[in-house]
Amino acid sequence: MAIVLEREGYTTSSAVDGNDAIEMLKNFSYDMVIVDIHLPYHSGLELIKYLRKDLKQTTPVLIVSAFSDPQMQRQAGELGVSGYIIKPFDPDELIRLTKTIINQ
Repeated sequence: MAIVLEREGYTTSSAVDGNDAIEMLKNFSYDMVIVDIHLPYHSGLELIKYLRKDLKQTTPVLIVSAFSDPQMQRQAGELGVSGYIIKPFDPDELIRLTKTIINQ
């Protein structure tokens, strides 16, 4: 994903796991966060809850998942997620969603 976005001119940062992502969210500000639902140490939903409730940030979030689980999508919607993309993803769809989310 980073390569696709960087080719479009976006600057990216990547976390290796949920703990790393929490540290990055604490220490930096982002225009958008892309989070996988399944991460070591913290789920993507836990990260979004942390971003919204603990850090009180409204940063747009795009969820990436290998599963099209309606319950998970409902939970993500309740957390104010801006988009949901299923793996394997279409690079053009990723770019389209990113542009839409960032330009809102």
